[in-house]
Amino acid sequence: MTATLTRPATAHADLAEPPRPSLARLTAVELRKTTDTRSGRWLLILVALTAVAMMPVVLYTAPKGEQSLGEFFVAAQLGVGLLLPVLGILAVTTEWSQRTMLSTCLLVPDRHRVVAAKLLGGAVLGAGFALAGLAAAVLGRAAGGLLGRSGGGWTVEPSLVATVLLFAVASVLMGTAFGMLFMNTPLAVVLYFLLPTLWSTLGAMVGRLEGTAKWLDTHRTLDALTHPGVTSGEWARVAASLAVWLLLPLAAGTVRLARREVK
Repeated sequence: MTATLTRPATAHADLAEPPRPSLARLTAVELRKTTDTRSGRWLLILVALTAVAMMPVVLYTAPKGEQSLGEFFVAAQLGVGLLLPVLGILAVTTEWSQRTMLSTCLLVPDRHRVVAAKLLGGAVLGAGFALAGLAAAVLGRAAGGLLGRSGGGWTVEPSLVATVLLFAVASVLMGTAFGMLFMNTPLAVVLYFLLPTLWSTLGAMVGRLEGTAKWLDTHRTLDALTHPGVTSGEWARVAASLAVWLLLPLAAGTVRLARREVK
């Protein structure tokens, strides 16, 4: 009597490579990482509070006629824009300091997809905080109206909202690029704020660099995005400064992240 062995029909299915997670799911995971730790949650709260904290500053320092909704909206982005790059830096560097990058690379071997997810997650955070600043501006203008201190209009130009969104997203992405380039939290934070400041100082002190500084000084170029009516010349300077302080660190950081050994 001969016994015939047959393989289960699901054998090939069990050996098949499981489907990789979508980029949208990876982005959602990156966003969740920002709230997984207590420090991450407090940093997000602090960023939101900076927008709220600027409302009394406008109420008690700006002339009554200038306290429009647009003025409150721009003021809300000042503190937010300062801290958003730190969010981008921590989104990358904490993966190495907390040794979670090994798990990330095991689950997603293609590191370029990890980079794309971090960039998309940062863009979502930047846009979200820009809109949160708009909500804070509405509350600030309403409070000014109730207190009789605000006499400006209630309208915000759509172009201003769009450029402020770009400003917020660019701020986060520049921080992410510096985080990928240096992969060390203190070093990335210090150099992110130090290098543009040094360049701005050199541009002010050295006459030959003054013309170039106007094109590459992000303190000057990106500030135009927080004001309505950005001119073509200002757009050109924004593009030039982002090419130096965003695209170049991002390209170098992507290469380094892809090649760095994970321990």
